[in-house]
Amino acid sequence: MENLNFIDPLLHGINPINNNQLNLSAKQLACAGVGSLIAAAVLKKTGHTKSSAFVGSLALPLLASALYKKYAANAKEKRDANSTSGIEYNH
Repeated sequence: MENLNFIDPLLHGINPINNNQLNLSAKQLACAGVGSLIAAAVLKKTGHTKSSAFVGSLALPLLASALYKKYAANAKEKRDANSTSGIEYNH
């Protein structure tokens, strides 16, 4: 009998599932960016300037990611609408 503890699963076509990716929507990223700006403003008003600068610096990348994700989705929709399947129907 073979000892199944020593069989390499990658040799048998079993791929590990990677669940480490976050799939946030553009709306969630935009809300996080605006929330970061609000939190930075509140921190600055309370006198925590260094914390405010750090939290506020997160807003621009979050908002830029939201805009890019929305742009990429719209561009993909336009590209898919204009492309054909390669099968032409002659009626």
